Amino acid sequence: MRVILTKDVKDLGRAGDVVSVAEGYGRNYLLPRKLAIIADAGALKALEQKKRILEMKGEQLAAQAREIADRLKDVRVVITGKAGSGTKLYGSVTSQEIADALLQQHSIKIDKRKIHLTEPIKSIGTYEVPVKLHHDVSAVIHLEVVAAQEES
Repeated sequence: MRVILTKDVKDLGRAGDVVSVAEGYGRNYLLPRKLAIIADAGALKALEQKKRILEMKGEQLAAQAREIADRLKDVRVVITGKAGSGTKLYGSVTSQEIADALLQQHSIKIDKRKIHLTEPIKSIGTYEVPVKLHHDVSAVIHLEVVAAQEES
């Protein structure tokens, strides 16, 4: 029996795969649990159309990511933090703060989960922060952390 998986099934395949299974396994396990549908002509045609649409969306997302990466090339983000004696910050600079500063200073919106900090930024200085915009598109944000001017 040939079925199209609607969800990932361990040791069988991923959602969207067309697989051959035993008749009993398909009828008694996969179909009642809505893990698969029978692979008839209509279902296969719908699957192909769905794959084309997902491919087009993926290409659009990759193009948007490349556009954002081009805009990030010359961007320098400045974040001000409270510092103690020397160069130590009282807290640390988070990816959310970097995303907020990027939006405020350069009008570029990036999800904080795409900003990858290898270790927390806890001191004043200049950093290069990697950003993974798409599975094959990456960029680097030039970040400058400066001490806040204390008012007397």
